Amino acid sequence: MELGLKGKVAVITGSSKGIGYYTAMQLVKEGVKVVLCARGEKQLQVAAGCIKNETGEDVLIVPTDITKEKDCKYLIERAVEHFGRLDILINNAGTASANSFESVSSELWQADVDLKVFGAVNCSKYAVPHLRKVGGGAIVNVTAVMAKTPPASSLPSTVSRAAGLALTKAMSKDLGKDNIRVNSVCIGLIRSDQIEKTWKEAEPELSWDEYSRKVGQAIPLGRVGETQEAANVITFLVSDAASYVTGTSVNIDGGSGHAL
Repeated sequence: MELGLKGKVAVITGSSKGIGYYTAMQLVKEGVKVVLCARGEKQLQVAAGCIKNETGEDVLIVPTDITKEKDCKYLIERAVEHFGRLDILINNAGTASANSFESVSSELWQADVDLKVFGAVNCSKYAVPHLRKVGGGAIVNVTAVMAKTPPASSLPSTVSRAAGLALTKAMSKDLGKDNIRVNSVCIGLIRSDQIEKTWKEAEPELSWDEYSRKVGQAIPLGRVGETQEAANVITFLVSDAASYVTGTSVNIDGGSGHAL
């Protein structure tokens, strides 16, 4: 399938590791010019080096704290200054914070909303004019499957992630006239540094496949998802192959979610 991505430019937040990094790697392989951003410059340099080693291509790194609007503005301006255009924005930055309602402080509520909601809002705010200039583009907001059906003790993450779903739908309605598509992916249990740490500390005698199947017994597909599998879906959504897809959310959860 021809994805039509060659020569496009993408900004990916939270891309020094995990889903953001794997998506960056996949997009570079498809011929996309990629801008990596995260708070830590050292980890960004490591990620950029790994991409260079595997693909032979350079990426631009921009250390960014997306909880600060001025950083979001600089990130987008630097990307356009360096590559001359912008076609794709992937709002991936975020952390998991799961607590009971009464245990969440006002400071934690604010920090979570600043990162996951206003980070996406501000990056999008500064990206949209540049997407419009090139005749359209794609935005993907990375959220969580639990945002659709929040369980107990899942705050504040499920609330801020649910806001990300509403943001996706509203933006898609406003920006469709400019051929700017906005979608979201809802992440379930996906292989991560934290899961790997738990595996190696708790049951190092098991192979990853064995541990994945054990942890994923309650998931219909019977295993933990691979990070690359999430990257594949995001790559599709920002490509020309998904040119008539906007305002929707795609669960990447092995069937574990309780909502479409």
